[in-house]
Amino acid sequence: MLATFIQRFNNRLNIWVYTAPAQDEVSQLLSKKIRILCWIMTCPAKLNKAAVHVRNTWGKRCTKILYMSSENTTFPTIAVTDHVEGYVYLWHKSRGAHQYIYDHYVDDFDWFLKADDDTYVVMENLRMLAAQYDPNEPFHLGRRLKYQETNRSFMSGGAGYVLSRGALMILVEKAFHVPDKCPPANDTTGEEDVKLARCLWAFGVQPIDALIDGRESFHCFAPPIVLQPDSFPDKHWYARHSYHPIKRGPECCSDYSISFHYVEGDWMYMLEYMIYQMRPFGVGYHGCPDNITSIFSTVTPLT
Repeated sequence: MLATFIQRFNNRLNIWVYTAPAQDEVSQLLSKKIRILCWIMTCPAKLNKAAVHVRNTWGKRCTKILYMSSENTTFPTIAVTDHVEGYVYLWHKSRGAHQYIYDHYVDDFDWFLKADDDTYVVMENLRMLAAQYDPNEPFHLGRRLKYQETNRSFMSGGAGYVLSRGALMILVEKAFHVPDKCPPANDTTGEEDVKLARCLWAFGVQPIDALIDGRESFHCFAPPIVLQPDSFPDKHWYARHSYHPIKRGPECCSDYSISFHYVEGDWMYMLEYMIYQMRPFGVGYHGCPDNITSIFSTVTPLT
């Protein structure tokens, strides 16, 4: 058992409380057990402007990371589309990326994260979330948004979305072969993240909320935007299309937030420092999420 693990019985809550070093050990074990392949949607023009900052910061914490583009380069990037770059061709690139990952890595990893080259991801928190699910079952995790005026929903591509191994297998083995249910690669209408959701809906893979402690963990904007108390008036598309009513100010975001979008390169390094190095002396607490017991069981037995 963990040498730093402390059990405290609380008659009212009956929960486990862990010291900070014990959390570190659980996180390290999750890193070994929860195997996540990250793939980054990028392009030749943004390799040294955006993708390089992902590589230098949070990308190092993926089990494996791939950079998907329209050209093979020594960055390295993998060409998964023969189209010119452009927003209307993102679905072509996304299909190519998912097919490539399925062909080469489906059996080697449990979860598959898609992120943009201006998305920042806290991998430890993503593993904490993923530990609650069986990767062999079909799961689609991320920031849930409403699809138009229907009861359908999809996961924001910018905030990053995650497919379990089971979902990736359904997507490639089934959905990609039914063009009337899953748009073909040459379809240039609509958004990539909505098209992906349509392919998954058709075969019973529904979006799963990624709320942690009742608050969002995947974010479509950078911290300076989502944390402002007056951000997103009710008529803003973000407020209108958020699956759950948005919360403004610090309550917007889970303490275990996973991702932020539209993060410029300098902010990548700022977040890296603030999250992993800076500590306020004498301030803070070493609590755990309410579901820590289920997370802990994922990495037991511990020696």
